[in-house]
Amino acid sequence: MSVTTTAEGRIPATQQPDGGMRFMQTVRDRRGTLLFILTAILLLVVFPVAMSNFRLNLVGKYLTYAFVSVGLVICWGYGGILSLGQGVFFGLGGYCMAMFLKLEASDPISTKIQSTPGIPDFMDWNQITALPMFWRPFKSLLFSLGAIPLLPGLVALVVGSAMFKRRVGGVYFAIITQAVASILSILIIGQQGYTGGVNGITDLRTLHGWDIRSDSAKRLLYYLNAVLLLGSVYLGQRMLGSKLGRLLVALRDKEERVRFSGYDVANLKTFAFVFAAVMAAIGGAMFTLQVGFMSPSFVGIVPSIEMVIGVAVGGRISLLGAIYGTLLVNFAKTYFSERFPELWLYLIGALFIGVVMVFPNGLAGLRSVTGVSLRDGWRRLVRAVRGATGASARAAAAQGGAGATVEVSTGGMAMVSVGQLEGGPPDDDAAEARRAEGGSR
Repeated sequence: MSVTTTAEGRIPATQQPDGGMRFMQTVRDRRGTLLFILTAILLLVVFPVAMSNFRLNLVGKYLTYAFVSVGLVICWGYGGILSLGQGVFFGLGGYCMAMFLKLEASDPISTKIQSTPGIPDFMDWNQITALPMFWRPFKSLLFSLGAIPLLPGLVALVVGSAMFKRRVGGVYFAIITQAVASILSILIIGQQGYTGGVNGITDLRTLHGWDIRSDSAKRLLYYLNAVLLLGSVYLGQRMLGSKLGRLLVALRDKEERVRFSGYDVANLKTFAFVFAAVMAAIGGAMFTLQVGFMSPSFVGIVPSIEMVIGVAVGGRISLLGAIYGTLLVNFAKTYFSERFPELWLYLIGALFIGVVMVFPNGLAGLRSVTGVSLRDGWRRLVRAVRGATGASARAAAAQGGAGATVEVSTGGMAMVSVGQLEGGPPDDDAAEARRAEGGSR
C-alpha cells in the first residue's frame, strides 16, 4: 500500500498503523530489550561467577568470534551478502594488535641474546638485521588502535567497491572472498621472516607494562570483551531500526527494485561489507589480547566457514541469536574434541546439519516454531539421512563382493532405526517402511 504525507510531513490518520500493529511492535521491542538485558546478565554476572578462570578465558575467546557474527548478521542476514572470508579481517585486526605487543616484548634488554637485539625473535632467526619499515609505526599504541579498524575497513572497501560496482554478488562473491582468505593465509605463511610464518606472532606479554598473562588480566579482558560486544549489538540494533536497516532488508529481498528507486546499491552493499569487516577486526584484536598470540590458522577458509556456521546455527537475522549460536558451536567444538577426539568433526557437522534442517531460522527462530514446522523439519532431516544411507548402500552394491553385502545390510539397519525414530514400523524392508510413512502422512 502506498503511503502519502501531508504538507507538514505527517502521515494522515487514515494511513497510520492501527492499534494492533503498534501493540505488536511494542511487544517485540520490549522482548528484544528483555533478551538483551538477560544476555548482559549472563555474560557479566553468571559466567564470571559460575566458571573457573580457565573456562572463563575460553568463553572470552568465543566472544571474540561473536564480533564476527554480529557483522555477518548485518552483512549476510540483512544485506544478503554472504562472505566466506571474514577470517581475513579477523586476522588483520589480530595482527595489528600482535605487532604492537610483539614490539613491546622485543625491547633491547629482553632480546640481548639475539644477534640483532631490539627486533622480534622470528626476524632474528631468519637473518633479518633491521626492523622493516611497515613494522615501525606499530611501536605506537595509538597508531595500532587506529589501524585495527581502518586497515581491514580499507581492504573491505577496495574489495567491495571492485566487486559491487560490477554487480558481482551471490555465490561468485562468496567464492572471491574465499580466494582472498586463501591468498592472505599463503602470503603470511610464506613471508616467515616478516610475519612469523605458520607459527604466527607468539610470546606476547605486556600492554604498556601491564602483564596480560595473569589471571586477573584475563578476567578483566573478558569483561572488556563482553562490554564491547554488547555495545556492538546495541549499535547494530539501532542501525537496523533506522532507514539504513530497512534499505538493507529491501536490498536483500528486491535488489532491482531498490536500484530503480534511485538508491546506489553498490554503496549500500559496500557499507554492509565494510561494517562486517570492522566488527571482525575488533574481534581479532580482542582475540590477540585474550589468548596471547595470532597465527594464520585464524585467517584461512576453514575458520571463516566456521564463523558462518555459528551465525547459521544462532539465526542470521538475529544479533543476539548469532552470539548464542557462536557460543554453542564453540562450546560443542571444545566438548566433543575433549570427549571424542576422533569423532568431534563429524559431531560438529551433525549438529550444524540438524539445527539448520530442523530449525531453518536457527536458534533465534525457536519462539516461532510450531508443532507442524518442527515435524516438517524432522522429516526433512530423516529424508536426508535416509537418502545418504541409501546412496552409500547402492554404491557398495555396485562394487559387488562380500564387502557390498555388509554395507547393504548396514544401510538397511540405518533405515530401520530412522523409521523407528520417525514412528514407522520396525521392518527390515525399506519399501514397507516408506509405504507406512506415506500412509501416516
